[in-house]
Amino acid sequence: MSQEFTHRPVLLDECIQALNIRPDGIYVDGTLGRAGHSREIARRLTTGRLICVDRDDAALEAAKDRLADWMDKVTLVHSNFDRIGAIVRDLGLTGVDGMLFDLGVSSPQLDDGSRGFSYMADAPLDMRMDRSEGLTAADVVNGWSQEELRRILFQYGEERCAGQIAAAIVRRREDKPIETTLELVEIIKSAMPAKALREKQHPAKRSFQAIRIAVNDELASVDRMLRGAVPCLNQGGRLAVITFHSLEDRIVKTGLAEFAKGCTCPPDFPVCVCGKTPDVKLVNKKPILPTQEEIEENPRARSAKLRVAEKLKAPL
Repeated sequence: MSQEFTHRPVLLDECIQALNIRPDGIYVDGTLGRAGHSREIARRLTTGRLICVDRDDAALEAAKDRLADWMDKVTLVHSNFDRIGAIVRDLGLTGVDGMLFDLGVSSPQLDDGSRGFSYMADAPLDMRMDRSEGLTAADVVNGWSQEELRRILFQYGEERCAGQIAAAIVRRREDKPIETTLELVEIIKSAMPAKALREKQHPAKRSFQAIRIAVNDELASVDRMLRGAVPCLNQGGRLAVITFHSLEDRIVKTGLAEFAKGCTCPPDFPVCVCGKTPDVKLVNKKPILPTQEEIEENPRARSAKLRVAEKLKAPL
């Protein structure tokens, strides 16, 4: 068995359990990646159907081999997961029985140095998950104002040295455009105090995360995904979302809590006049975390959190 097929996706058993898969159900893997989750969903289907969505053409192409045994049950869709409502409608479906979204950057994208996601390999500043999109990391680094760079580094990367790094980027690009990942790493390091450089994690990790989030509009996409996904679920259908950093997790936690909330009338109203009832119930009050054993096998799972909700109403 090749390395491709021994790849074990994050929180795999927990996701399969959370989805509560019916053999005749319709399911969505909104972040196909290496198709690890998709394989486990597809193999449990008999007359059911699996819709696999990814922004990256390379992931969809590779899935034809990885899901070859189940392609009669699989539909591949090249799109952003934040269009999930439109995707379901375009396929002529009135509702689905479960959806899974793994919000981590897929390993092939990180491992392919040429894509520009990694601060360990020299490559053009790209970072697009979908290469047909226009905005690249080079556009952000060379074109955005110092204040906007500081904002994204602080907000998306939670980078304490955001101001110094943004200033260093702007100073450097006045001489010539910043073109490669390692060039950017060197600028980031030059702007950080010695104490920050001695920290355990790579000095450029937070900045690269911030720029990647900005290039791919990731946080707004998560919010749009939630708002599109919940209405598409059949009654009893499950939504499972894996996040990898606090910003995404906050959006998912807040969004699901909003859908799980019933009456919004002021507490002093004697009777409900809003008529709002919950759309979902939270299957777990706290997020599901990877086991220590999984973290040891796959260090990338360390920060993963799985949140699960179950639909209470039929689709509109």
